[in-house]
Amino acid sequence: MCGIAGIIHPENPRPVDPARVERMCDAIAHRGPDGAGVWTDHGIALGHRRLSIIDLEGSPQPMVSADGRAVIVFNGEIYNFRALRRELEKDGTRFLTDGDTEVILAAWQKWGEGCLSRLDGMFAFALYDLEKKQLLLARDRFGVKPLFMARLSDGGIAFASELKAILAHPLMRRSVDPLAVEEYMTWGYVPDHRSFLSGVEKLPAGHYRLFDMGKPAPQPRQWWDITFAERRKGKAADLEAELLHLMREAVQSRMVSDVPLGAFLSGGVDSSSVVALMAEGSVQPVTTCSIGFDVEAVDESSYAERIAALFGTDHKSRRVDPDDFGALDAIAAMFDEPFADASALPTWRVCQLAREHVTVALSGDGADEALAGYRRQVFQHHEDRLRSRIPAGIRSAILGPLASIYPKADWAPRPLRAKATLSALSVSGAEAYASAVSITGPDQRAALYSEAFLKARGDYRAEQPFIETMETAPARSGLDRAQYADLKFWLPSDILTKVDRTSMATSLEAREPLLDHRLVEFAAALPEGQRVSGREGKAILKRTMERYLPRDILYRPKQGFVMPIAEWFRGPLASSARQVARSKTLAALDWFDPKALSDLADRHISGRSDHGRILWQLVMLERSLGALGISDRK
Repeated sequence: MCGIAGIIHPENPRPVDPARVERMCDAIAHRGPDGAGVWTDHGIALGHRRLSIIDLEGSPQPMVSADGRAVIVFNGEIYNFRALRRELEKDGTRFLTDGDTEVILAAWQKWGEGCLSRLDGMFAFALYDLEKKQLLLARDRFGVKPLFMARLSDGGIAFASELKAILAHPLMRRSVDPLAVEEYMTWGYVPDHRSFLSGVEKLPAGHYRLFDMGKPAPQPRQWWDITFAERRKGKAADLEAELLHLMREAVQSRMVSDVPLGAFLSGGVDSSSVVALMAEGSVQPVTTCSIGFDVEAVDESSYAERIAALFGTDHKSRRVDPDDFGALDAIAAMFDEPFADASALPTWRVCQLAREHVTVALSGDGADEALAGYRRQVFQHHEDRLRSRIPAGIRSAILGPLASIYPKADWAPRPLRAKATLSALSVSGAEAYASAVSITGPDQRAALYSEAFLKARGDYRAEQPFIETMETAPARSGLDRAQYADLKFWLPSDILTKVDRTSMATSLEAREPLLDHRLVEFAAALPEGQRVSGREGKAILKRTMERYLPRDILYRPKQGFVMPIAEWFRGPLASSARQVARSKTLAALDWFDPKALSDLADRHISGRSDHGRILWQLVMLERSLGALGISDRK
């Protein structure tokens, strides 16, 4: 696990100052405290920061191939590198190291960009072929590892694992893209199709860019995509056996490490399943780490302790409380772009705890997206079935107006919120799911924005690309389309971004076995009834794990790894809610109506409404602007 950075002048090659790449690498030194290096050639420079995990002494980077033809900087892990190495050795390839980096170089030399589909792992890398004068930038299937890119004023293109590395280049400007503010206020993060700063791009998950020296910069090309268009057949018992086999293979492949290894354990189905399979395949007690909260309603630490006792793990735990609010500046600096997933703070804390004992930690991330584990996906599944039985004209003409006059019941469970259900049924499945996933809807955002910002935003709405993704998905049902959108938007831009930044901030490598691409491809082809059964999501996973885990762990209501921010903003953090509503930084940028923000905070603190998540968005936006050095620059 590492950090990479570089600069290329593709159209008019010119010398690159290695000191600039060194400065970029220094900005992400936390990603790789064990080594650093820069390599240059005419028109290009590659930089690297290393966190040693495999072949601790023998795989320094930047790495030049044995024949001197190609050089690479690589962030990630290739789990099948030994199998690829054996295949390449049969064809006469000779290796000088024992790690996975050299295998990527050899795979490129044999298969070109076709090597990407042979790599099983998480990665972002830059590989330069000196003979072909080509630079390959590539990102893994799901976007576990990040890669930012920016066009510089001198015609060069800078790229790096984190935005802060690109900002370390003296020619990088800091101008906010107003449409990114719209995206952030909708989702609580900036999706991969946009960046918070104008002129910056993110290489999308499952894509690559192949630069040719002397030619214009190319557009990204997709090398992998998930499809929900196929359906597996078979008896339930056979499908469960296949799922268990895929999970075992994924867990075992990610337990290969030359440094201490452990796991995050929340006490939920996914992390408990990973720990169960780790314990099954390990002769030593597995080191597990968990975080608790001071509000019982969201505290899962007792469940984590039960699983730890069941599998005899070496369990470590820690608690998060409102005093940790003082760490928000550090959180904002980690993410660069504003990021409002409130679980980022406890995730950072559990990474800190894990790093005190291990260098690699396995997580349960990915199962909810792959196997329909979110409540919103289950509701979407049932609502879409109803939607298909009611003509669109009736849904629009009758259910929509009925929803507008029906009283709100935010306090009630979702199945009892008739207003939300009627609203969802009155529109298309894609529109309804975009609304379910978003933090703020179009009307709510418009009420918060200033007139100047509404004019700058124009007709654009953040829901548009999300809806388009669902409508064009390779899918057969509403549930398929919802899962596809979650895998494309939510997973890389929220879940994986959160885990990457918080783990790398502590120089910890996080691995996600339940995102093994073969496992996800298998899950995407399952019949809907195997994913959702009644009100149960992840139905097949829960049945499969009944032999390992107690039923009350498997079938208890999903809580999620969240902080009690609504309660805190009405209690110990009420002053912070009022303060952000009157923020001089936000006022100077003229994005929001100050009175609307003040009213929002007052309604939340008084208990008349629940605006905890929006207040958290505003707090993190203000802190991120400070971390980026942006005050009144628009």
